[in-house]
Amino acid sequence: MKKTSALIAAAAASTLALTACSSTDSDAGASGGASDASLTVATAFYPLQFVAEQVGGDLVETVSMTPSGVEPHDVELSPATVRQLGTADLALYLAEFQPAVDDAISTTGVEALDAAAVVELHAAEEHADEDEHADEEGEEDHDHGSSDPHFWLDPELLAAFADAVGDAFAAADPDNADAYTANAEALHASLDDLDAQYTEGLAQCERDTIVTGHEAFGYLADAYGLHQEGIAGLDPENEPSPARILEIKDIITETGATTIFTEDAVSASVAQALADDIGVDTVVLSPVETIDDGDDYIAVMTRNLSTLEDALGCE
Repeated sequence: MKKTSALIAAAAASTLALTACSSTDSDAGASGGASDASLTVATAFYPLQFVAEQVGGDLVETVSMTPSGVEPHDVELSPATVRQLGTADLALYLAEFQPAVDDAISTTGVEALDAAAVVELHAAEEHADEDEHADEEGEEDHDHGSSDPHFWLDPELLAAFADAVGDAFAAADPDNADAYTANAEALHASLDDLDAQYTEGLAQCERDTIVTGHEAFGYLADAYGLHQEGIAGLDPENEPSPARILEIKDIITETGATTIFTEDAVSASVAQALADDIGVDTVVLSPVETIDDGDDYIAVMTRNLSTLEDALGCE
């Protein structure tokens, strides 16, 4: 019997309580008009925006550099967005994840908090046969640096980042330091609760291998005792080699996997063709890089947990 189904409504209610006081400008380049906020904070992509909204509340106006619904890996910034970045009090970003954002932060000289300076990132692990295949085809491999950027899929790492954001907001706006600290503590507690739900929900499962469209879920897998096998590597735009496809087929057969996990903002054509060929299901597991309007990090992560429990045969 699933442990998570009864928790989804509670998680949604908890998050609504947190977000009720948020002021956000979710589309890059959009101007929200006059604001009474004490700080304007530019955020590079959704999970960082979520933290800024929760920690800042009414005191912070957020401006996202990645528009809603856009896959953030290869985002390009409009001149208007760069101008907004230059006038922000603080920027939240992840170095080497979005080259255009790195360039804009360097060019504008805006005060910035790099998440990579707060959390310890995993070393990137690409499949050698994929890289060789890309070279043979003359394809350009997108550079996401030497680390796996998807730290926010471990709630405890996002909680550590939230603490740092609370400190940064307090330093930038000392008159409201107590409010930022309290909000950061509340968000940390909510993320602790989410982590506990994952720990309990994935404690007893028939299977522990997750086959994914690309290797976005390493932090989640490591945090909860799972093993990730990505059809593609860290870059979702890379096409897997024939050798990797055959390897994934063998892994599915050996592990008894019943599901290939696809994503909401990335083409699932390769994963779907593979699933059809070997007779397994596909289901969306969101990397929470972008969300639909009206959704949020905790709600999406809670649905992810339910999806994993179903696919892995958890009790």
